[in-house]
Amino acid sequence: MKLNQDGLKNRKEWENAGYKLPEFDRKKVFKKTTEHPCWIHFGAGNLFKAFQANVVQQLLNKGVLDRGLIVAEGYDYEIIEKLNHPHDEYSILVTLKADGSIEKTVIGSIMESFTLDSRNKKDFTNLQTIFKQNSLQIASFTITEKGYSLVNGQGETLPDVKRDFKNGPKQPESYMGKVTALLYTRYLNGKHPIAMVSMDNCSHNGDKLYAAVRSFAEQWEKNGSAESGFSDYVKDKTKVSFPWTMIDKITPRPDASVEEILKQDGIEELTPVITSKNTYAAPFVNAEECEYLIIEDTFPNGKPALEKGGILFTSRDTVEKVEKMKVCTCLNPLHTTLAIFGCLLGYRSISEEMKDADLRRLLERIGYTEALPVVVDPGILDPKEFIDTVLNIRFPNPFMPDTPQRIATDTSQKLAIRFGETLKAYQASETLQTTNLKGIPLVFAGWLRYLMGIDDNGIPFELSPDPLLNTIRPVVMNLKLGSNIDTSALKPLLSSESIFGVNLYEAKIADSVCSYFKEMCKSAGSVRKVLKEL
Repeated sequence: MKLNQDGLKNRKEWENAGYKLPEFDRKKVFKKTTEHPCWIHFGAGNLFKAFQANVVQQLLNKGVLDRGLIVAEGYDYEIIEKLNHPHDEYSILVTLKADGSIEKTVIGSIMESFTLDSRNKKDFTNLQTIFKQNSLQIASFTITEKGYSLVNGQGETLPDVKRDFKNGPKQPESYMGKVTALLYTRYLNGKHPIAMVSMDNCSHNGDKLYAAVRSFAEQWEKNGSAESGFSDYVKDKTKVSFPWTMIDKITPRPDASVEEILKQDGIEELTPVITSKNTYAAPFVNAEECEYLIIEDTFPNGKPALEKGGILFTSRDTVEKVEKMKVCTCLNPLHTTLAIFGCLLGYRSISEEMKDADLRRLLERIGYTEALPVVVDPGILDPKEFIDTVLNIRFPNPFMPDTPQRIATDTSQKLAIRFGETLKAYQASETLQTTNLKGIPLVFAGWLRYLMGIDDNGIPFELSPDPLLNTIRPVVMNLKLGSNIDTSALKPLLSSESIFGVNLYEAKIADSVCSYFKEMCKSAGSVRKVLKEL
């Protein structure tokens, strides 16, 4: 069994092996897609294949859509050359369910794929042709937050961006330069409207995309390499929109155990590819069953009926509420809690942590008791049901090979958003008191205990990467278990609004944090003891 056009002709063989196959006439869909493209996506990675491509396939199967997707890869061209093209744009989605079952789907909704490479004349000309078409309604992106940045960590303009600013849209090198050049092609060929939709997992993602595109448009107009009026076109929401979105779906790297399942089914040529840019990719993707995509409903050229595939369209304000609900209450704070205590207790997977009754009770306290009373209900997703799904389906899923060590990365950058917003809401409340909080102060104390780099058995462990480790770790690194802990040295750290979102002394929980920290430092096993007592 080969994953390509010829290999899929024997449908019965695939169906007998338990695979769901595309149910639409692919030749007809290909013809209509290439003649009248509707949706192009930038970023040919696992999330796109597991989520957006699967939604489109379902709608093609139902006859709701008559056109498929076109995808362009602008970071790692080898994905297109070594995976998409050899498999005739097909991929396999393996949905790993929390009940232990798996669902295998051959995804065939991608009609064409190109490299976003201005030096590849054939591919870039094809992309320009697509952007000239009035039928094109959506250009979407999953390129990570870094993909929209025009500067480095020091705030200096990146070299390829600097060259693109100067040289104009003819042969850009940077990702956003190439995207803006394609939009300029659309401007020159009818000024057709379009929605530029970032689907990356970052707050106010549409603004990040807009800021990058606007910068190029203004620079090119300023130096005369683009026609006067292009930047007005980019800024005109009736012509070009940049909706905010919230996306949530766990799609880990292709797993060897999943590859083995597919091999046992008789599928050939599944070996993952490790590209020269160290991208780990395969002809299959494995993902959890839960998924959310909420999009601000601003599409100046109309949109396909994606709501019939479970995608939610709403106002910008509601998108922000959903994002805040997820990041500040119903998912991310609970993830960080598991990351900190998972490292201290020696766990190597999130799903294993969810079998720990003490940790589960802590998550329930933080989610339901402490955070839920201050969450803003977005109206289209119920916050309690969201937490229910996280705790009962998503985190316990044994197929999701996520580790507390990975999630503990950059914790110093996460606490202010993931917990600070809840503390601010308590401070602003007339009825809720921060002094009643127990779970959130325990997480902060757990993080300080984590920074000591000694687990609950008294064994040293390696801390996950964090840009502030050299600054904050010296506060606790010389403390020893069983010693008399002087918490006065913690005051500068616990006062830091940049770390915690609020000054913990002003929020009246610093004493609780210090008390928990001292208890967890008494001896080996004290972390577990404090968790049980709570």
